[in-house]
Amino acid sequence: MHSPRSHTAQVVGYYDAHPINEDQILRALSERGLDLDRITQDDLQTLDQDHYGGLEANDALISAAGIRPGHLVLDVCSGMGGPSRYVAHRIGCRVVGLDLTPSRYESAQRLTKRVGLDHLVSFRLGSALDMPFEDASFDVIMGQEAWCHVPEKPRLIAECARVLRPGGVIAFTDILRKAGLTESEMDRLRAEMTFPELGTLDGYAALLEEQGCRVERRDDLSAEWTRILVDRLAMYRGLGRETARKFGEGRSKDWDAYYTFFVGLYEAGKLGGGRFVARKGGD
Repeated sequence: MHSPRSHTAQVVGYYDAHPINEDQILRALSERGLDLDRITQDDLQTLDQDHYGGLEANDALISAAGIRPGHLVLDVCSGMGGPSRYVAHRIGCRVVGLDLTPSRYESAQRLTKRVGLDHLVSFRLGSALDMPFEDASFDVIMGQEAWCHVPEKPRLIAECARVLRPGGVIAFTDILRKAGLTESEMDRLRAEMTFPELGTLDGYAALLEEQGCRVERRDDLSAEWTRILVDRLAMYRGLGRETARKFGEGRSKDWDAYYTFFVGLYEAGKLGGGRFVARKGGD
């Protein structure tokens, strides 16, 4: 098992050399004939959603959480900020994104300013296990397929509950461990995908309840995500040449091997996905 400091460095390195990145997004927009100094959120949101299900998944989370214009939303492990921008633009609420990877944090700020949403969306560099926010600061906490990278799930959920206002909602999706996943396969996921540990449907529900959050929904998304991930693997392969150009041929080949293994675990029923919605007790 990695130490917390070495795991953080591993996650940062993973996302510093991720096939989906700011340069790749801007190149794709430019190839569509768009002036990069004039792009809008509508242009950007088709390319900056680095999670499963794209805009429809965002809409499902917005609906499940009941996000409204007056809400202050925290996006935990916000990456380049695609969902944060989408939620703010669609609903008109304010969103704060929190991420520990400097390159992702910096890209999120630049992309948000580029599309003129920096009056609604801001970002903080920091850890989900020690959030730089006061107690009871947010109406909604959201996350999408990123908490798999966070160790100490009890501490993660406790921090989410701490910064959530009474009556507020935690709504998130995550990669889950299922029956049959071996320890050798988990070790490979730790090394290649930077997943220190994975939650389960029952495990996340129990942690939420322990923190005084009543679970309103826990949806098994495993079958849907398996279909999505097969297509996502093909998408990454389509980016192989660009990944090699930016990060080297070795990284491109390694990524293909990592993701082929990862998708295979979904096809074998050893990994899955879940959507959780829970409401914090109180007024």
